[in-house]
Amino acid sequence: MTNRLSRRGLAGIAALAPVALIGSAQAQTANESTFERVTRTKVLRIAALPGELPYFQKDITTGEWSGAAIDMAKDIARIWDAKLEYVESTYGNSVLDLQSNKVDLAFALNPTPQRALSIGFTHPMIIHPFGCIARKGFDPRTWDDINKPEVRVVCDLGSLHEVSARRFAPKSQITAFKTRDDAILALQGGRADVDILAAMLGLTALAKNPGLGSYRLLTNPTVALPSNLGVRREPDTRFLEVLNAWLDMNRGTGQIREWMIAGIEKTGARRADIPAELSF
Repeated sequence: MTNRLSRRGLAGIAALAPVALIGSAQAQTANESTFERVTRTKVLRIAALPGELPYFQKDITTGEWSGAAIDMAKDIARIWDAKLEYVESTYGNSVLDLQSNKVDLAFALNPTPQRALSIGFTHPMIIHPFGCIARKGFDPRTWDDINKPEVRVVCDLGSLHEVSARRFAPKSQITAFKTRDDAILALQGGRADVDILAAMLGLTALAKNPGLGSYRLLTNPTVALPSNLGVRREPDTRFLEVLNAWLDMNRGTGQIREWMIAGIEKTGARRADIPAELSF
């Protein structure tokens, strides 16, 4: 009887052992930091945004991704000798994807205080200045040039473009439209003199429709926001530290600028269309 019980007990322990090991492994994996997971799996997961040039573009025929953010992500992956895994997302959802650990990295996010409550941010990837698409024959260079009662300014409703227009050109005729496309149509239709847009958006819009006019950065003051990489907020900061070192080196050597210009050119814009004072 004792021998039977002993054998049964041993069999039960043996059966439970794999379950315990699996549970332990799952707990260990769940508690892994991003740095540890990428180092272990050799996979870097990024939020990929279809149709968001100059950062992202997906070939619908081949499924291949390209763009400035893709070039950057490939270079970052090489640090760990890792491969990229693309998780299709949007700017808004990429923050949620970081929080839920679906992705390790998101590109081209403005570090707003609201977002900083949920995720971490790297050093700036680029400084994204504001300006305008000006109709042909109108060549503004400063906010004072458009801050006049006779100048018709359009922008998208509720955006930082609208905030900037109302703050720095309050004397102008400002019309805020529901979408960026509606504002561009107003400019195209001759119902506006300028459309306030951040540089990347303005250059992309001009590449699609060169007849709109020309893009001008507006100064005095220069209005610019940093565009950063987003990461999961976690106690282990090694992943963030590696990214910051990578960003500082590649901005300092001008490599970020080359990746950004290559991405802008994919929109159809020419290098000559990019304002010389645009800083990456």
